[in-house]
Amino acid sequence: MSEALLVLGDGTVVKGRGFGAEGEAFGELVFTTSFSGYEETLTDPSYNGQIVLFTYTHIGNYGAWTCGLESSRIWAEGVVVRSACGYPSNAKSRGTLDEFLREHGVVGMEGVDTRALTVRIREHGTVPAVLVHGDVSSVDVNGLLERLSAWRYETDLVREVTCGTVEVLGSGRKTVALLDCGVKMGIVRRLLSSNVTVVRFPAWTEADEILSWRPDGVLVSNGPGDPTVIGYAIETVRRLIGKVPMMGVCLGHQLIALAMGCRTYKMKFGHRGTNHPVKDLKTGRIHITLQNHGYAVDPRSIEGTGLKVRQISLNDGTVEGLEHEDLMVLTTQYHPEGHPGPSDADRVFDEFLGWL
Repeated sequence: MSEALLVLGDGTVVKGRGFGAEGEAFGELVFTTSFSGYEETLTDPSYNGQIVLFTYTHIGNYGAWTCGLESSRIWAEGVVVRSACGYPSNAKSRGTLDEFLREHGVVGMEGVDTRALTVRIREHGTVPAVLVHGDVSSVDVNGLLERLSAWRYETDLVREVTCGTVEVLGSGRKTVALLDCGVKMGIVRRLLSSNVTVVRFPAWTEADEILSWRPDGVLVSNGPGDPTVIGYAIETVRRLIGKVPMMGVCLGHQLIALAMGCRTYKMKFGHRGTNHPVKDLKTGRIHITLQNHGYAVDPRSIEGTGLKVRQISLNDGTVEGLEHEDLMVLTTQYHPEGHPGPSDADRVFDEFLGWL
């Protein structure tokens, strides 16, 4: 197995063993606490532009191509694990994690202390990094650092992951317009299972075109990156609010908040994983949720917008859900559909669909 090198923007250099495709990967180094669900994680478009570090020590033990993926490709720029299983045990598996990454041209690295890297991110925040797999003996680390300093994460990543054309899925009794900012297919499958027709729109679609389809409701999806960068989607959401019932998930939650006058901010290291506790202030219920976000809504900016905090994180108190005092608007910062992870909060879809 060839060598691999992880170079962080602060000059830290970590050596390990390479797996997956050979090459270079630039991205923001983030960690996820999920024990399983690595296939869904890697194919989640919200990880576009990021190198994913798994805190759990052993990844790949049930193989690859075993379940419904969240998109048609791996969106993570690179993968870092403590140990990548080379001999999975699963009747449904069609290959190893190594082969999965190779097929999609994604660089991987193992044999490193992922817990120590996680502590570093928690203490100092997420950091840009470059992952190199191949002949690292001739790698110019100073040259990599110069290139890394010129690399910018905060660009419009949504345009890279959204669909290219309008797509009609299903033939249910009600119609939900899906503003696709990088939607996970788990959300689509959840809507279709409720006898709903889903009309999927590219993220840049204007409000008038969406309304011309006469939808019964609008769902603004998850997606990658800084929500303030995608002004076109904010404007579309602003023009849709009050016209039809609306639900926002993850990035969609942030876009709705911005469209109604709130502010967002970049978190120190974000929330990523399948074990995040969230309290619903309306029902008193506590849900264990799947999360993947590096930005959050500033609670100090909510007053006067008509929105109110519906759910909060029990880990750090961040805003995890909003609802409007008068309009049919509901948002969640977490992923209520799960995939991977728990489905504790799935009922929020029923609340939204009950408005249609």
